[in-house]
Amino acid sequence: MTQNATRETARHEEIAPDSDDAPPAGDAPPADGSVPRPRRFRRILKWSAAVLALLILAAGAGGYLYYRKLNDNIRKDPLNLGDGKVAEPTPNAAGQTPLNILLIGSDARDSEENQKLGGARETFGSTPLADVQMLVHLSADRSNMSVISMPRDTLLQIPKCTDPDDGTVYPASEGRRMTNESLGHGGPGCTVATWQELTGIHIDHFVMVDFAGVVAMADAVGGVPVCVDANVHSRDSLGHGSGLKLPKGTHPVKGEEALQWLRTRYGFEDGSDLARAKAQHMYMNSLARQLRENATLSSPNNLRRLAEEATRALTVDPGLDTVKKLYDLSTELRKVKPERITMTTMPNRYVGARVEPTEDAEKLFRLVREDIALDGKDSKPKPAVEKPPADPAAADAAIAVQVRNGTRTDALAPAQGRASAIAGELQEKGFTSATADADGAYTEERTVVRYPSADLEGDARRVAAVLGIPADAVKRSTDVSGVTLVVGADWREGTRYEAPEQDDTTPESAQALNGADDKACMHVDPDFTW
Repeated sequence: MTQNATRETARHEEIAPDSDDAPPAGDAPPADGSVPRPRRFRRILKWSAAVLALLILAAGAGGYLYYRKLNDNIRKDPLNLGDGKVAEPTPNAAGQTPLNILLIGSDARDSEENQKLGGARETFGSTPLADVQMLVHLSADRSNMSVISMPRDTLLQIPKCTDPDDGTVYPASEGRRMTNESLGHGGPGCTVATWQELTGIHIDHFVMVDFAGVVAMADAVGGVPVCVDANVHSRDSLGHGSGLKLPKGTHPVKGEEALQWLRTRYGFEDGSDLARAKAQHMYMNSLARQLRENATLSSPNNLRRLAEEATRALTVDPGLDTVKKLYDLSTELRKVKPERITMTTMPNRYVGARVEPTEDAEKLFRLVREDIALDGKDSKPKPAVEKPPADPAAADAAIAVQVRNGTRTDALAPAQGRASAIAGELQEKGFTSATADADGAYTEERTVVRYPSADLEGDARRVAAVLGIPADAVKRSTDVSGVTLVVGADWREGTRYEAPEQDDTTPESAQALNGADDKACMHVDPDFTW
């Protein structure tokens, strides 16, 4: 082994001979309660099959001849197994709303075919892990798409989840765990709950796909072109690696070779999961272009075979549990041209051999929450024409306002006395029924005025206008019982709100890749060339 290879072996888990990622069998959870080392043959990418399934069903209208059969193929699970809720995004001026789909790659060894492709006999039937997680955000106007990959070894808190099959309650994790463990806490709905709690992004659907689907569907499209900048063989002297062997240049991969590309860590760049995510992004972009250009998909037999393989490989939430629903979703996804697709990896930093989100990650999440295109090509939206509220505002003295201190952040303690200061300011301006919430400090990135029902919209707008809070920060919410002003982290001092200038550019640490980039090539680690 070279010094570089030795370094990488030290930074990652020990790998079994026929797997790209698997640590030694029989690893027990550490006695000190730290993050357990994953068992062998754990990690694999399946999101490509999920995207392919969604897109191809749009073209395969002939599949409706097999409608009932295909519907029976699809497995279903609840969308969200957690107790927490995230508010749905506010419609834009045209009444359109964005769509967020979580793509999950499970390492389940629940069939002989998946076992053959994915790992050793001792892992058959073991608790599955969500080793691939990608959030697909489709903009409200359907002009662009943003994708965020989360490394499977991201450390975070997994929320309380309840298994819908047997009622088992998995308590919220004590301390941080690897995000891929969330799938074993009742199913994909717990992975959804984990994402929502971390990002504040409302997730509309999930799609989970297995090993066998990747191989079968890659064959059906005739191969996906991928590029390496040198000869690569993902196998070292100890047998570690996916087994991928490609000469320098661009080559179509399909079947098990496509699976090897998506699994490869040893051989690409620094041998990390981050490098593998980059290779996955290239594959996904190439796949999207292939679907638009591949003439073989006009064959009814190919379409039928692909639709059958796709539906057998999928587990979805009830909102996507029929071919018709998948067809409708894929039609929406196909509206976006490749040049408006942006692939990113959640910005992160190392914590030992694991990673954690950085401040740039929160910025990326905000851009998605606010439906801001990651490619920077959004035109400035036309100012929304504000409709008058259903009921006009009451007299200032009659408007009951509760003021909360939401200035706490991950890095800063709450600014003391903010709720009392702003409540006092409102009282001086004639809102004599304004009161400060004394229950404690909240966390709110931006100052917001919430109201529960249409009859209080006018009151909420009036409060915002008096304090200089913009109209787009007035939100209807069932989480409050009356007009509620939350003083956010952007208003830690002063009594007149000044909306801060915000940087809406995608952080460089997200490693953005454009969907139309057909020149991208994976850099090969010299220790894995031939």
